[in-house]
Amino acid sequence: MLKLDRVKKSYGGKTILDGISLTLQTGEYLAIMGESGSGKSTLLNLIAGLDTPDSGTVELNGLNLADFDDDARTAFRATTIGFVFQAFHLLPHLNLLHNVALPLAITQVPMKQRDEKARALLRSLGLNERDTSLPRELSGGEMQRAAIARALIHEPKLVLADEPTGNLDSRSAETVLNLLRQQIKDRRAAGILVTHSQAAAQTADRIVALKDGKLQDG
Repeated sequence: MLKLDRVKKSYGGKTILDGISLTLQTGEYLAIMGESGSGKSTLLNLIAGLDTPDSGTVELNGLNLADFDDDARTAFRATTIGFVFQAFHLLPHLNLLHNVALPLAITQVPMKQRDEKARALLRSLGLNERDTSLPRELSGGEMQRAAIARALIHEPKLVLADEPTGNLDSRSAETVLNLLRQQIKDRRAAGILVTHSQAAAQTADRIVALKDGKLQDG
């Protein structure tokens, strides 16, 4: 599914990632731990094709992302990668159904089809009675479940979750983490959870730590 080979990245003369090699199989859920500033977000950006390495390769489904131009990488992300962020990033003027269905609108799926799919996904995440609610009417846990639904709506092969429970209380965080893992496994996708929380990392199949620009077994 995913292969990083000796990936290096520097900014302003400072080495952020120093020869990162990593493989991820279909169906595997990996946690990457690291302190703030350790390069976790940089690593996610490279995996998603939002940035390119100074050296080394990032391959997803056997394709080297460096071979794509910006438009091709954008199109590839829209069909292959799902993102879950700490800050939810739900559009405040759209109800939950339309927030979740938005990625399908971008890829021009017909409205009826995308709404049906969004409703089914919301139901699977326990939000079937919230589809007409606006984000401001939801709890933090409900907003993050909606964000998970939006990340999964286009059936991505890889789900990237960047500190998805950072804004949640411990009970909501546990619910969200369990749902995220379950959804990734049920869909035979692969997942990467970036976190500084040991409790969150324990929900993954495997844990690695990012320190001094290198990956170490967690």
